[in-house]
Amino acid sequence: MNLTASTPPKQVAAYLRTLPSIRERCTRVFDLAKQGKLQYFNYHPDKEPDLTAFCVDIIKRDFGTDYTQIPPHGRWRHLDAGRARIEPLIDQWEASPLPPEKTEIAKRLIDLFMVAVLLDAGAGSQWVYTEPGTGLQFSRSEGLAVAAFHMFSRGLFSSDVNHPYRVDAEGLARISVDQITAEMQVTPDNPLVGLEGRTSLLTNLSAALRACPQFFGADARPGGIVDFLEAQSLVSADGTRNVPVAALWHTLIVGLQPIWPPSRTVLAGVPLGDVWPCAVLTAGAPAEEGATLVPFHKLTGWLAYSLMEPLRVVLRWRFDGIEDMTGLPEYRNGGLLLDLGVLSLKPNPPEALPTDAVSGVPRVPPSHPAIIEWRALTVIMLDRTAAALRRALSAPDLTLAQVLESATWKGGREIAKARRGPAGGPPIEIVSDGTLF
Repeated sequence: MNLTASTPPKQVAAYLRTLPSIRERCTRVFDLAKQGKLQYFNYHPDKEPDLTAFCVDIIKRDFGTDYTQIPPHGRWRHLDAGRARIEPLIDQWEASPLPPEKTEIAKRLIDLFMVAVLLDAGAGSQWVYTEPGTGLQFSRSEGLAVAAFHMFSRGLFSSDVNHPYRVDAEGLARISVDQITAEMQVTPDNPLVGLEGRTSLLTNLSAALRACPQFFGADARPGGIVDFLEAQSLVSADGTRNVPVAALWHTLIVGLQPIWPPSRTVLAGVPLGDVWPCAVLTAGAPAEEGATLVPFHKLTGWLAYSLMEPLRVVLRWRFDGIEDMTGLPEYRNGGLLLDLGVLSLKPNPPEALPTDAVSGVPRVPPSHPAIIEWRALTVIMLDRTAAALRRALSAPDLTLAQVLESATWKGGREIAKARRGPAGGPPIEIVSDGTLF
């Protein structure tokens, strides 16, 4: 989109909530990195072959040469941590005296997956969840997912005791910090970062579900998007329902707008969510309002990847325009780039990054210019890594979602543990309030 000084700010705001805007703005930052003009990072293209080789080794170790086995990146993997949970739950529903239709099963999974994603902000390095019944222990993303699964299964998010397997606005409105504290097994010896922020996301989701019946239906539940997306789809000659990724993206961007904290970026009265000013874009920036803003929409991307999978599996839907999806700019993918030397912190940045006394690594808020640069570089480097892996593996059909799942996210976690011990913290810590993903 060609923006000029005369472009109305509301039009700029609308653009910054689209998928193409993420790559376009992140590419601006990456182009400056190639010229050595960033404030906080140096880019080392000579290290990219090492990154590719590292990822190839992980993929071959775990999947051999059958790359069709690689699942897409999504919350399903975390919900099944340690043992299968989703398929047995579907089997349980289908074996009930009055089994639900496939569409209702899909809606239930969308309900569960959306809440599980919203609870997935950084947990910190000390928290552990012990699963009731099995005694299995999980931390970080997996622990948060398994905890969400059990809360959903017990009907915590439903307002109807006769229909526990659902999430609705009234049920979410009842959630309290004390409940989340208890359900997440939080104690002084088992602290979880961002309890208040997580709770506010769920209560704000309640408001969002009520505010957008066009997406979430009269029942005000996340699963209502199934009906909306079906109405936006076309059925091909072979009977496959084709759903535009753009329709799902629009639903999540617009429908979930109320969940964002009021402190996030606002342009022309429009809350933009995960969009941040990037200081390095100030020099030579076009005159239009919002020219230095960089969108990431990591939560929206994580939701989109996660919600597409149950719709594919249960309803056999196909999503068109998947190539517009970007990689996720979070600390596992970005950490891999730092740990393998593709990126490095400049020795003399404009402002020294404060170091955490416990972890010994820099620790800064999400609005810090260094974090904006890091996340923007991560988006573009994930594209470059995916392209390099397709060439190295002779696998032209390898998707970005498969690369995230089998290589970069997993690799970021593994190298973090190798470099910084069992806790596996990132090379730069982002101060989390439970709402930044």
